[in-house]
Amino acid sequence: MAKILIADDDPTILSLLNKILLSKGYDVRLAENGSVGEKLLKTEQFDLLISDIKMEPVDGMQLLKRTRSVRPHVGVIMLTAYATVATAVEAMKEGAFDYIPKPFKIDELLETVKRALDYQKSLAEQISGNSHVESKKYFGNIVAVSDPMINVCEMIKRVAPTKTTIMITGESGTGKELVAEAVHSFSARSEGPFLPVNCAALPETLIESELFGHVKGSFTGANANKEGLFEAAKGGTLFLDEINSIPHGLQSKLLRAIQNKKIRKVGGTEEFDVDVRILAASNRNLENMVKEGTFREDLFYRLSVISIDIPPLKQRPEDILPLAQHFIAQEIEGGEFPAIDNEVLSILQNYSWPGNVRELQNVIQHCLTFLHDNKITKETLPSKLIVSYEENPAAQASAHINGEFEKGKSLKAFLRAKEKEYLKTVIDSMGGDKAAAAKELDISLATLYRKLPDGEQID
Repeated sequence: MAKILIADDDPTILSLLNKILLSKGYDVRLAENGSVGEKLLKTEQFDLLISDIKMEPVDGMQLLKRTRSVRPHVGVIMLTAYATVATAVEAMKEGAFDYIPKPFKIDELLETVKRALDYQKSLAEQISGNSHVESKKYFGNIVAVSDPMINVCEMIKRVAPTKTTIMITGESGTGKELVAEAVHSFSARSEGPFLPVNCAALPETLIESELFGHVKGSFTGANANKEGLFEAAKGGTLFLDEINSIPHGLQSKLLRAIQNKKIRKVGGTEEFDVDVRILAASNRNLENMVKEGTFREDLFYRLSVISIDIPPLKQRPEDILPLAQHFIAQEIEGGEFPAIDNEVLSILQNYSWPGNVRELQNVIQHCLTFLHDNKITKETLPSKLIVSYEENPAAQASAHINGEFEKGKSLKAFLRAKEKEYLKTVIDSMGGDKAAAAKELDISLATLYRKLPDGEQID
């Protein structure tokens, strides 16, 4: 069980948090102020720190900064009765996972604790064993650097704890199943099964039996009772991918199962309750299918209580290079990290990625297969990327600009330098007004501050 350190100079809060977290099985240590908390962090290993902000002689912000220094992989949740925007921005900029204003609700506190622990565990699992992997924003198995994908992650955090049905949309290869897995992992059903089913891969004659099961003798070949996926996912999550492929005649039965939490097996006469959360995904526009009469309108609205749309990779170029590095780390499994030629970086950034993230993963596997002198060069890329690049003068001009960055500079440094250039341009255009710049960039002020280089200010 996770080990949690609580630092607060209010004995009542310490006692309350201790009681709450112990009742959930957590291993808890208490620090009556920031100084004691700092000493415990230096001598013991913790998974999570919960710290008040207003303490003496070491306050919560100082403790947060020192925690990031001595225990960078410890998650941090801040408690404050002074829930100002400035406090939130500063805490997030210094690396806090979240902050909770006092007074707090117990269930909200426990949910935040669970999310923080799950996030830190996922982050540690993905970056351990390879010191070359640069810091990125992970959520579950999702790599998110661009604002659109960070927004997707924020949406997951908000909707995962709810019980509602969710529709996930996006082109093929964008990672809809990863999003569904993340929703499941951060939900109250995380201990239950996660069952994905590709509706398009099932023969039309078998879909009903696969989803709802059948009784012996209901059709030729039904030699025994069969449990359906609705039953198999009991207490967990059923992910219906490419739900647009569900036959129109079966959609009414699916709607009834989702609405009433009851199903009837093929060939059966009795209905029985099922306990499952439904997540669905489609690579087609279901609203258009409703207009065409090929998808039931009532089912569409029942599935789309909350929608999460994943943008195609070409619309979030900031994610391309971090994703590439992530896939390289997965493939080499702790081996020597290969260098990436500047021209390759430009080719990857300027390619249209019709196959989205899945295609990028395949490209990285191709590059590593043909690796020479442990360097990814233009010659290791699939020919279609090279042809696309050579037919695009703008991409070649971009490669020339990228070549101005010195060889050997890390991917993280390259990305931060490019990002800083753009941030400076926008902030300058707003006369130095960061709030106006954040609005122009369509991001929050907190996000803008997080993107400012550590220890630097944009003049």
